Amino acid sequence: MRSFQAKPHEIDRKWHVLDAKGATLGRLATQAATLLRGKHKPTFTPHVDTGDHVIVVNAKEIRLTGNKWTDKTYYHHTGFPGGLKSITAARLLEKKPTEVVSKAIRGMLPKNPLGHKMAKKLRVYAGADHPHEAQRPEPWL
Repeated sequence: MRSFQAKPHEIDRKWHVLDAKGATLGRLATQAATLLRGKHKPTFTPHVDTGDHVIVVNAKEIRLTGNKWTDKTYYHHTGFPGGLKSITAARLLEKKPTEVVSKAIRGMLPKNPLGHKMAKKLRVYAGADHPHEAQRPEPWL
């Protein structure tokens, strides 16, 4: 018996909508990362991008448990000496509401060129509207 290997031209991509309203950040991110990788499909192949497109709506209404709104800190470096910047989750949500969700999902994808290709299929929107009705996205559980 031989193992199945998905070919790039055989992959059937679908569009899914995830509603972040009242959802816990980590649990929503794992669902989205699973869909982006394609692990929910029987044709999953680790070295091929078999995942679907994911649309996350209502990102500004995401939920964090405990004291994470004040204790969770995101860092980035400007590239200059002493340029380490930090921002709390609450501040980042009010500045860029989509960034909290997209950082959580991208952190769960592989850190290689294949993971970057998967991350391009992610779309996050702060409100309930999105411009992808033409793709006929299906709501995910």
